[in-house]
Amino acid sequence: MKRVWNVCRACSIVWIVFVGGCSFNAMALEPLKPVEYVDLNRFMGPWYVIASTPTFIDKESYNAIERYDLNPDGTIQTTFTFYKGGFDGPLKTYRPKGFVKRDGSNAVWGMQFIWPIKADYQIVYLDERYSRVIVAREKRDLVWLMAREPSIPEPEYRELMDRIIALGYDEASLRLTPQRWE
Repeated sequence: MKRVWNVCRACSIVWIVFVGGCSFNAMALEPLKPVEYVDLNRFMGPWYVIASTPTFIDKESYNAIERYDLNPDGTIQTTFTFYKGGFDGPLKTYRPKGFVKRDGSNAVWGMQFIWPIKADYQIVYLDERYSRVIVAREKRDLVWLMAREPSIPEPEYRELMDRIIALGYDEASLRLTPQRWE
């Protein structure tokens, strides 16, 4: 009986440390701060995925592009295309729909891949030229660095990666998306 008690006590300690650690980490991060305003018409069009935290869908993506088109009803038709496994791999296309939160900023969306679930999608950095963007999630599980062209200069890439790290992301979890256009 004493042995069972010791095992239960050890499991309880592990559980407390695990749960306490999780809640501590979640509480240590400040809430994301989306950009003040996104002009949706300027934001529309193609964005090359420069780096991201890969999902099971795009972990082997090459030449990944996220294209946004504004629908008459105010939703965003998204077309995500990439070649799977290599530049000559099969072309994959996904078409989630974006729902802009009506808070006046146009910077917080719900992205719907499967009805009725709308995933958190926050534009947390957008340069004045609308040529660089960082999209993040409150959970800090996914992030995308995108640009209007397939590559960006190294110093600028480093600066944007530093912004992503400051948001609470681990740089090691990001994948630089291979882009080659001829």
